[in-house]
Amino acid sequence: MGSLLPCFKAYDVRGKVPGELNADIAEAIGRAYADQTGAHKVCIGYDIRLSGPELCDALTRGLNAAGVEVIRLGMVGTEMVYFATAHYGFDGGMMITASHNPPEYNGIKMVRQESRPISSDTGLGDIERRAFERKWERTGQGGTRDLDCYEDFIRHLLDVVKPGELKPLKVLCDAGNGAAGRSLEKLLPHLPLRVTPRLFEPDGRFPNGVPNPILEASRAGTQKAMAGGDFDFGVAWDGDYDRCFFFDGHGAFIEGYYIVGLLAHAILAAHPGATIVYDPRLTWNTLEIVARLGGRAVICKSGHAFIKEKMRAEDAIYGGEMSAHHYFKAHWYCDSGMIPFLLVARLVSQSGRALGDLVREMERNYPCSGEVNSNVTDVPAVLARIEAAHADGKHDKLDGLSVEYPEWRFNLRGSNTEPVIRLNVESRGDRPLMERKTAELLASFAPSLE
Repeated sequence: MGSLLPCFKAYDVRGKVPGELNADIAEAIGRAYADQTGAHKVCIGYDIRLSGPELCDALTRGLNAAGVEVIRLGMVGTEMVYFATAHYGFDGGMMITASHNPPEYNGIKMVRQESRPISSDTGLGDIERRAFERKWERTGQGGTRDLDCYEDFIRHLLDVVKPGELKPLKVLCDAGNGAAGRSLEKLLPHLPLRVTPRLFEPDGRFPNGVPNPILEASRAGTQKAMAGGDFDFGVAWDGDYDRCFFFDGHGAFIEGYYIVGLLAHAILAAHPGATIVYDPRLTWNTLEIVARLGGRAVICKSGHAFIKEKMRAEDAIYGGEMSAHHYFKAHWYCDSGMIPFLLVARLVSQSGRALGDLVREMERNYPCSGEVNSNVTDVPAVLARIEAAHADGKHDKLDGLSVEYPEWRFNLRGSNTEPVIRLNVESRGDRPLMERKTAELLASFAPSLE
């Protein structure tokens, strides 16, 4: 992927504007999308990035020139494009966003009917080729109309979690100057939560830094705002709010691994016996919760296209990745950043326990390293060396290399796009063991470190 047009990646389009992605390329992508999918009605949305409206106009021109009717949603979050595509029965949807990249970037996420993803193995490479060659098959004159879908989207969220299921919890909500603020302003009046808003004003210049709370520097402002505030919990979103991140009442960041466990708990409490899909990086906490609550756990390679396909095949109600991507059958198997916020609020409301208490129990039972990234010169060589050194463990290669021992396990994966290796380690209630094994594994990378 990316050999013809560098802005095409494995799962979406993303690049610097205007050098790698611009109006001319976007218009060609619109034409190529129409030829590849055969769509007749397509919705388009964009996040807060300043280049969004121009790229939206260009995509619209390309689609219109192929006879496609374009429904323009305006400034929305990625999950709203997923919602609109499936809820209104459109043939496809395109979201203009670069998620957590710096402001000079933008990109395009594409789905077809029912918000099924378009990625490298489901047509994205063909769209790239068509956009590069510009040999168009369809011509026509499609129309354009605007659609404000916020009211229907909020109603959809309130169908998933009813306001009456929530208590007046005190919550800090940090939109990071991203698109989440606009949705929250429309959602929160329906909820009994006592919310302290932070950075709700959309601003594509990112005056307070790029909203990517998985990074320590990006979440520092949230934690400072929570200090001494007596909150029940805090939540922060990335720029297009398809991911959200949680903090306990004291502002301590909660690893995404434990959020998967919390959401599995919340889902199974309302849907006993349901199927939960999880990824191989960190597993034991999720497996224990699903087993204890009578659910069915199904493992799947990480990545949104794989998770969504597995959920459909297994009729799963929830799929979770420790990277803060959470997928819901009630949301057409797509990822959402708003539904996890509501589910955690419901879990805390109904359990009568603080979010911090719920998480600390999981942290004690299954301490983890969190994902540790290392730049290496030869990813395959590192994987082979680590595999040989741990030949006495139970091996699995569903996604990278997973090795399991009775009291600890690890997963090691190479990046798809850069010379980076990603390590996750966990243990059964033994934090010093987890920390020692993490240090040993990192030290063994030394001969290949950049």
